[in-house]
Order: sequence, then structure tokens, then C-alpha cells
Amino acid sequence: MISSEARIVAAAIAVFTALAGIFAALHGLVFDKASVLNYGVLTILVGVASFAVMLMPMPEDGP
Repeated sequence: MISSEARIVAAAIAVFTALAGIFAALHGLVFDKASVLNYGVLTILVGVASFAVMLMPMPEDGP
């Protein structure tokens, strides 16, 4: 089990970052703003990747 509270908090922040990226990407699609769409997709990728890395068990977590 993940025992580091800081990593759990960082993972929660990463989820909200990904949600903000989804909002930005949809905003870019609806209002035909290519740069907003691109940055929104980039934000989604960074948020999801950060979430996955933060919740990955580390050797110091133990069984």
C-alpha cells in the first residue's frame, strides 16, 4: 500500500490537472482555438502520466 501522504496528495493534484486539461481541450474544440486544444491535450497527458507515476509502488513502501 502507498504510505507516503505527499505522493497521494500529488496524485490527487495530477487528477485535477488532467481534468483542467480536458476542460481546456474541449474549450479549444468548441471555440476553434488550436493552441488551446494542443495545450489542453498536453496537460491531460502530463496529468495522467503524473498520476500513474505517483501511485506506482516504490521499494520503500514495503508489503
